[in-house]
Amino acid sequence: MELVQNFLQQSITFFAIMDPIGISAIALSLLNENITKTQINTVAKRSSLTIIIAFFVVLITGDLVLKIFSISENSLKVMGGIVLILMAISMVNGKDKEKNRDESKNDIELAIIPIGIPIAFGAGLFTTIIIFKSQATNLIDLISISFAFCINALIFYIVLKNSIYIKKYLGVTGQNIITKLMGLIVGAIAVQFIVSGLVHLTNSYL
Repeated sequence: MELVQNFLQQSITFFAIMDPIGISAIALSLLNENITKTQINTVAKRSSLTIIIAFFVVLITGDLVLKIFSISENSLKVMGGIVLILMAISMVNGKDKEKNRDESKNDIELAIIPIGIPIAFGAGLFTTIIIFKSQATNLIDLISISFAFCINALIFYIVLKNSIYIKKYLGVTGQNIITKLMGLIVGAIAVQFIVSGLVHLTNSYL
């Protein structure tokens, strides 16, 4: 039962931070207005593969980062929570992530940078993955984290692939509303991280 709860928490957290609906709107603003269905499908595939690779790199090297800089799990929770709070405020206020188009790159090249990294996979996901990894106690927990992220990567791919249709159906207002709702969820998750980290840090010094 606890495993299912952790999996659901991880899945919802990844979904809220990634905000595929919001990112699809940003991606469209970066891509050529006359992009074809085949091209946007290729962009979606490459962007999704990029964030999956980035995920496993962070998951595998997460412990090493903590050890090298002698960072405790609870300190990371507090700092990660602050990063997520700032991200949530930006989402709720409707401030887009960096989306300046590089005219020297074609649409396919934009799939990896900046759409894959850092727009889809940014500091928020980076810190969250390391926090989840530090909380894992066995292989099953790591599989749960990986499965939760891969499901969200699949959702990201489907949404980005169909971003043109989603924009027509929801409109800019609809996409902004969803992003704001995701921002509220991210903010709540951030507060949980901060409170949990502070409580454990306080107890460790008493």
